[in-house]
Amino acid sequence: MATDTTDAPVANADSTAAEPVSVEEKSDNSAAEPESAEEKNAKETKTHYGWRFWAVFPALCITAFLSSLEGTIVTTALPTINNELDAGDSYVWVINAFFLTSAAFQPLYGQLANIFGRRWVMVTALSIFILGSGISGGAKSAGMLIAGRAIQGTGSGGMVMLLDLIISDLVPVRERGSFMGIIFAAVNVGTALGPFVGGIIVQTISWRWAFYLNLPIGGFALIVVLLVLNTSYKRELVKERLKQIDFVGNAILVAATVSILFALTYGGARYTWSSWHVLVPLILGLAGFGVFISYEASRFPKNPVVALHLFGNRTSATVYFITFIWSILSMWRIYFLSVYFQGVLASSPARAGVQILPSVLSLFPAVAVSGAFMKKTGRFLPIHFTSFGLMVLSHGLYTILGPNSSTATWVLLQLVAGFFSNLVLPCLLPAIQAGLSETDTASATAFFGFLRSFGIIWGVTIPAAIFNNRFDQLAYRITNPSTRELLTHGQAYQHAAKKFITSLPEQTRSEVVGVYSDSLKRAWQISIVFAGVAFLAVFLEREVVMRTTLKTEYGLKEKKVEGEKALESGDLADSEEKGSAASTDKGK
Repeated sequence: MATDTTDAPVANADSTAAEPVSVEEKSDNSAAEPESAEEKNAKETKTHYGWRFWAVFPALCITAFLSSLEGTIVTTALPTINNELDAGDSYVWVINAFFLTSAAFQPLYGQLANIFGRRWVMVTALSIFILGSGISGGAKSAGMLIAGRAIQGTGSGGMVMLLDLIISDLVPVRERGSFMGIIFAAVNVGTALGPFVGGIIVQTISWRWAFYLNLPIGGFALIVVLLVLNTSYKRELVKERLKQIDFVGNAILVAATVSILFALTYGGARYTWSSWHVLVPLILGLAGFGVFISYEASRFPKNPVVALHLFGNRTSATVYFITFIWSILSMWRIYFLSVYFQGVLASSPARAGVQILPSVLSLFPAVAVSGAFMKKTGRFLPIHFTSFGLMVLSHGLYTILGPNSSTATWVLLQLVAGFFSNLVLPCLLPAIQAGLSETDTASATAFFGFLRSFGIIWGVTIPAAIFNNRFDQLAYRITNPSTRELLTHGQAYQHAAKKFITSLPEQTRSEVVGVYSDSLKRAWQISIVFAGVAFLAVFLEREVVMRTTLKTEYGLKEKKVEGEKALESGDLADSEEKGSAASTDKGK
C-alpha cells in the first residue's frame, strides 16, 4: 500500500482471532476488542495507491500467470518428453512433483513472510522457480527433470501464496476482491492456456522451451519486485527469527502431504485402490494430518505454522472448507473438459486448448461483477449463495454433453458454468480475513493457499477414479478384446487423446467414444454432489463487516502524498511547540 509504516521492531505477541461482527451488530462492538501488541504498532490508514503499487501489481500478475502456466503446460508435452527421456511409468511425477511441493511448502512461506518480510521471501520464491525452470529445461534424464519440477513447484507455491498475501497487505479487505479477481484471472488464463502453449511449443520448437520461457519472463518479474516491492517488516537478529519457525510442524505437514499424494498418484493406475501400496501411504498421510493438528494444538510450537484459532471463527472455517471444494471442482472442469474434447470429439491438444477458452473468458466478467459488488456493499454472502447455488445447476448441465453435441452447446455451457463458478473466486479469501485479526493475515492466507493447491491434487484424482471405475463397468460394450483390455483397470483416462482415438477401426472407435461419453456423464453427476455440499455449507456462514482501512506492518514504504505531508508537518510543528513550552516551564 502507498502508506508509510515504521521499520521499528515490534513486540512478539500471540495474536488471537478477532470476533467477527455481523452486519446486524453495531460497529462499535469491534472497537472494544483488546488489541495485541502487533496491532497497536500497525498503522490504520485510508488507502492511497501510489506508483510503487501500480508498478509492482503487473509483476505480481506475471508471476501468477507463470506459476499456473507451469502447472498444466507439460500435459501436452509429456508424451514427447517421455519418449526422449525414457521416463517410463515415472512420467506422472513430472506433473505431480510440481503440485506436491507447491502445496506442501505454502504454510512455511507464510511464516517466513512474517519473519523476513514479504519482499525477500518473494524474491527467494521467484529465484527458486527460475532455478527449477532452468534445471527442467536442461534435464538429461527423467530423474533430473522430476527434481527440477519439484524445485519449480517449491518456488511456485511461495509465489502463489505471497501474491495473495501482498495484495492483502496493500489493499483493504473490502476492496481486495477487485484486485484478487485480476490475479485469479491471470491464474486461470495460465492454467487454461498451459496445454495449448505446451502443444505449440512441442510442435514448433522443443519441449525444453516449456521451461526455458520462464527464465526471461520470470527474470523481469524478479527485477521489478527487487526494485519496487520495498515493504516494511520487523527487524530482528537472524538467530531470533529462526527460532520463530515451526520446523517440526512444517516437517509433519510436508511428510503427510507427500504420503497422500503418493497414494493418489498410483491409486487406480499402477495399483488398485484396495492394494496395500495405496492404502498404507494414504492412511499414513491422513494420520499424519491428525498428528499435525495435535502438535499445532499442543504447547510445544511457540509459533504454530497453522494457528488453530483460525478455525474458531465459524465463517472463516466454513470458507476454508468451501475453498477446498471449489478448488477440486475447478480442476474437475478443466481436466475433464479436456478429456471430452480429446477423447470424445477427437480434438488435438492444441485445438482442445482453444475449445476450453470459453471457460477462461467467462472469468473476466465474473470477477469484475463480484469484485465490484463486494467493494460497493461490503458483503460477500450473497455472492457465495449465488455462485455455489448456480454451480450445482451448471455442473448438471455438463451431463448433456455427448459425441453429437454442437459447438454452440459446449461453448454456451462453458460460458454459463465458468461465470457462475468464478463469481465466488475473489470473495473467498477476503471472507476468511474479514473475521480475523490483521495479525493473522499471513497464517490465514498461507493455509488458504495450501488448501487451494491441495484441492487441485484431489480435483484430478477423484474424477479420474470415478471416470475409470465407470469405464470399467461399461467396458463390455467394446467388442474388440485387445482394446477393451488396454483401456480397463485405470487406463482409460490416460488414453483419452486424438492420436489413440483416431487409430482405432471405425466400429471400435464408435464404441470407445460412447463409453468415454457415458463415463464422463457419471463424473459430472458426482460433481453435482460436491457443488451441492459446498452450497449447503454456505448456510453456516454469517456476514461480517469488511474493513475499509488498512492496519498493517507490511505496507509499501513510499513518500507521502501532499495531504499527508501537510498533516505530518502540522503534527510536527505542534509537537515542537509543545516541546518548547515544556522547556520554558522547566527553565522557570
